[in-house]
Amino acid sequence: MVIDVIIPAFNEEQSIGRVLAEIPAGLVREVIVVDNNSSDQTGAVAAAAGATVLRESRPGYGHACLAGMAHAFARPAAEQADIIVFLDGDYSDFPADMTALVQPIVRGEADMVIGSRALGERQAGSMLPQQLFGNWLATTLLRWFYGAHFTDLGPFRAIRREALQRIGMQDTTYGWTVEMQLKAAKLGLRSTEVPVRYRRRIGTSKVSGTVKGTLGAGYKILWTIFRYL
Repeated sequence: MVIDVIIPAFNEEQSIGRVLAEIPAGLVREVIVVDNNSSDQTGAVAAAAGATVLRESRPGYGHACLAGMAHAFARPAAEQADIIVFLDGDYSDFPADMTALVQPIVRGEADMVIGSRALGERQAGSMLPQQLFGNWLATTLLRWFYGAHFTDLGPFRAIRREALQRIGMQDTTYGWTVEMQLKAAKLGLRSTEVPVRYRRRIGTSKVSGTVKGTLGAGYKILWTIFRYL
């Protein structure tokens, strides 16, 4: 199956090269790095490492992901990827885990696979208390209101291209991951999780690393959950 990878990246020049270098050789056709208005050399480093680099000037995780999707879907229908993988550019995920991440889709057992940090091995300090609580609260609400059984809103995920197109993603900021998961549940898509490893990111988180980011993400995630009821 043809696999394309989308990596939203904002000021990740210190990490993006390492992320790209650790994507399993031969597994992926194209890696699309969306430079989300970085003020450093993220785009140049990614291009030098062989990635397709797009520039998205509108800030927001969702804006970057949507730009990557638009590029992937612009190919002729017969040339579009079978699987789209989303991966962060901060080196907190282990790109080598991508092989296991896509297997449920390759075997025909799932339409979407979430890389669960809750089920995998986490380096001490890689997830802050507010992240752990937020994940628990969001996944509990997803189970109560949508019957969706997840342990994480982890950004490292794989989805069949047709399923991603059916979902019709819209969120442009912090609600991106939860929107995908709740819409998959509403559509009756087959979703599962696989354990993934997680480590401390390179640099400071733009979300959990600041009070503003933490509050903004928490509000947007909850708003998204209740919006689609």
